Amino acid sequence: MMVMTVKEAALAVGGRLHVRDDEQAGRSIGTVVTDSRQAGEGALFVAIAGEHVDGHDFVAKVGQAGAAAALVDHEIADADVPQIVVDDTVKALGLLAKANIERRRNAGTPFTVIGITGSVGKTTTKDLLKALLSSQAPTVAPVGSFNNDIGMPITALKVDEHTRYLVSEMGANHLGEIAYLTSLVRPDVAVVLKVGVAHLGEFGSVENIQKAKSEIVRALDADGVAVLNADDEHVVPMAQLVDGKVLWFGMGDGAESKAGDVRMNGLDRATFTLSLPGQEPVDVALAIPGRHNVMNALAAATVAWHLGVPAEDIVSVLEQQSSISPHRMAVSTLKRGGAEFTVIDDSFNANPDSMKAGLDGLIGWSGENTDGKPYRVAVLGSMLELGGDEAGLHRGIGEYAAKLGVDAVIAVGSERDENLDSLAADIVDGVKSAGDPHAELVHNVDDADRAVIDLALAHPHAVVLLKGSHASGLSALATRWERNDDLPAERNAGGNETTKNGEAL
Repeated sequence: MMVMTVKEAALAVGGRLHVRDDEQAGRSIGTVVTDSRQAGEGALFVAIAGEHVDGHDFVAKVGQAGAAAALVDHEIADADVPQIVVDDTVKALGLLAKANIERRRNAGTPFTVIGITGSVGKTTTKDLLKALLSSQAPTVAPVGSFNNDIGMPITALKVDEHTRYLVSEMGANHLGEIAYLTSLVRPDVAVVLKVGVAHLGEFGSVENIQKAKSEIVRALDADGVAVLNADDEHVVPMAQLVDGKVLWFGMGDGAESKAGDVRMNGLDRATFTLSLPGQEPVDVALAIPGRHNVMNALAAATVAWHLGVPAEDIVSVLEQQSSISPHRMAVSTLKRGGAEFTVIDDSFNANPDSMKAGLDGLIGWSGENTDGKPYRVAVLGSMLELGGDEAGLHRGIGEYAAKLGVDAVIAVGSERDENLDSLAADIVDGVKSAGDPHAELVHNVDDADRAVIDLALAHPHAVVLLKGSHASGLSALATRWERNDDLPAERNAGGNETTKNGEAL
């Protein structure tokens, strides 16, 4: 974070400062956090009233931990910590981030903000671009998918006087949200990856999704650069909104930065020919799995090339960067319940485009040094915010899995949410309508856990894809498997947990 005192922070957010003396007002803020457990010496704690937890309940605690101040929407009596009182702490957090970026821009040394949006691929592209730019200069980028009105400002507040690049991921569920984020942190380079149907239920139409994603391009000034997907018919028209330069990436004729001759190995990792403007084509062997990540790598490479990263460094980084944010095509081998199987954990979230990409990756996996064809199992959860055709979209995913040749589909519904359960059933219906893979509906992740083990015991060389929305609970199953926690207890017909002998507990 740029150097800022408590008093200066209060001025930046238009807050009322409650301090004991000038010493408290003059304290330097070293970091900004929303988690009270991270609010140590010199931190500014932002108290946010959430659905389940209210950060204001922890203001006294952060004072005891040595926090420089707390940002609150009402004064907390008897809390021995300077307090900046505002009407809305989330809005104030954004204003503080805006002030921090303005200070960095005024520091007199080069500084560039790259904003990334799209219906799919934002986080992986962000991870790859961070790796590319970090090879050249100090770079700040969000942890995981910190891309909303809390996560994006928190990331921007990590920028200090040494930061050369800020990679800012910008997501949205509604029109105007990306415009708001860019009003706080204006991008110098704006990347649009794809316009898909994620959050279609919230936006109402693909046209509205296109309009929302275009807000990042509209934020560019005359010197700004738009990096656009030349292969996406909904992205191409955004070039008309750009006063400055447009860089095109893709696999088709309209692209300046191109990926071609894509080949996949048995570990579902792509090798492709990368062509950058003015450079001889070179082969790149990605270290991360997934054919869909060729386009994400190409977008990151296009930005890096524009910002002066040498072609040989781009190739080297892309071939070495095997670690990206959790629950995104992460491959591991698991021994569990007497079975051994490969896990492809892509459970972070799901929409129809990313579901199909995950299933493509499952089919592309053949492994190394196996004695036979893998038995491919797709554990799929429901997708949310898809609008009126959500049932049809879920059936379509089931059909897609069956036609690809997936051997088994386990659709995970919910014991507590009838809609989630119904959508999971639609996946099974789609599978059965298009082929004859093993198709099974379960109602919780415990049953999914046991079902996978049963299939893996019966079929050596099983490979299992985990893919679903947050609400499906599959990321929790992935974490359970990562820790290799104990197997869930069996349940009898009455729904009670039982011992190995079937006795009720």
